[in-house]
Amino acid sequence: MPKFSANLSMLFTEVGFGDRFERAAKAGFKGVECQFPYELPKEDIAQKLDRYRLQMVLFNIPAGSWAAGERGLACLPGRESEFRAGVGKAIEYAKALKCPRINCLAGLTPKNAPANKVRQTLVSNLKFAADALQKAGITLVVEALNDKDVPGFYLTRTRDALKLFEEVKHPNLFLQYDIYHMQIMEGNLAETIRKNVGRIGHIQLADVPGRHEPGTGEIDFPGLFKRIDEAGYTGWIGCEYKPAGVTEDGLGWVKPYLK
Repeated sequence: MPKFSANLSMLFTEVGFGDRFERAAKAGFKGVECQFPYELPKEDIAQKLDRYRLQMVLFNIPAGSWAAGERGLACLPGRESEFRAGVGKAIEYAKALKCPRINCLAGLTPKNAPANKVRQTLVSNLKFAADALQKAGITLVVEALNDKDVPGFYLTRTRDALKLFEEVKHPNLFLQYDIYHMQIMEGNLAETIRKNVGRIGHIQLADVPGRHEPGTGEIDFPGLFKRIDEAGYTGWIGCEYKPAGVTEDGLGWVKPYLK
């Protein structure tokens, strides 16, 4: 049976980030994740995880200025030192929060840099991050995003990420497979997961269209969950969606899995 983590950057936004841990626990979640935990001191988050008996299962390496539209630094030539500092900060948080995996956003393809330089920068940065995280006992995952919501993002399909992994050639590099983004870009969800399950380190979900909770769109989630189980995936599935209303009102789909 799948196990689901609540993405606290997307769910329970009726309250501030620090109060979402309690809401997730009361809803029945045992695992939580977020995009960026850095707005709170790591010690405060660790206390909340302990108090509500939650496991932090994933968060992202710092991705530059989110408010300014940046979506990752890994493919940006000239920002290597900033990227490496972000890796160090992510490791500090992961150790304090006992988080076993960290996601790296590749970033938007820079328009003023040669394509080969962008590629070299990304490969080099991922090698650095994969090695640093491996030494800390943490798994590195990388995801592809759809280019409708995030125009210009460097990785947009599963095959793009897997080809990149072949170039990086590091054992501590896995795929974060986002059901929402990949339904938009390529479909064939169950078969892609089955064929690549050994390379998948984390899964996230939202329905299409709208990026709301399962049952609001076109994806057959009960059938997909069954196929994910059959493929042998035993990791977490992150609920990274925008609730159509109050978060708790839309959790009917997940309650059977949280018992």
